[in-house]
Amino acid sequence: MTVLTARPPPTTPIAESSDYSPLRLSVRPPGLPSGLLDGAWWPRSRDLARELPALTDLLDPLWGRITRVTVNPTYWPTVPRKVPVNGHVVNVGWFRAEQDPHQLLLLSYHVGRWDLLIIPPETGAAAAARLMAAACDPLTVRTGSALIADERDRHPTAPAETGSTARSQSEAWEAEGGAMAAPNSRAQARRAHIDAMA
Repeated sequence: MTVLTARPPPTTPIAESSDYSPLRLSVRPPGLPSGLLDGAWWPRSRDLARELPALTDLLDPLWGRITRVTVNPTYWPTVPRKVPVNGHVVNVGWFRAEQDPHQLLLLSYHVGRWDLLIIPPETGAAAAARLMAAACDPLTVRTGSALIADERDRHPTAPAETGSTARSQSEAWEAEGGAMAAPNSRAQARRAHIDAMA
């Protein structure tokens, strides 16, 4: 499992704030056999207009320019039609019946398709770490909803963390094996992510 973290660069004043926390993403290393999922994303909110630019900007150099993203709108209050991402626009669509509500589909023009487990923002750090590991396991052939249900069944008393405990959530995330990126230039951050993928 490869854990990617980065401080997202600003795309527009509305999409980013200077104190926005690093991205929480885990993707399967290249070359491993593919299951149903290519990794997991743990957004900090249910605001797609704010969350998607940083995610797609980080994945562009790894997977090719992301041109389209689809979600199931069940857990997203608003699904924007387009989001600005570092000099280009990503189209956003939704499918209620056809798409798992706990999965994000990313498409790259002429390159491919990737499916990420969406870990609910309110999930605790320990549960998120377990879900990220499961989503990146090449032997996992479960859908996002099945992984979320399994986690809830196995750890029903695991408390969800809310915005009021965001700092302790970040600390717990690091203690569980995640890592927050140190502030550095965008080019250095991308280079480090690409090296980690190799």
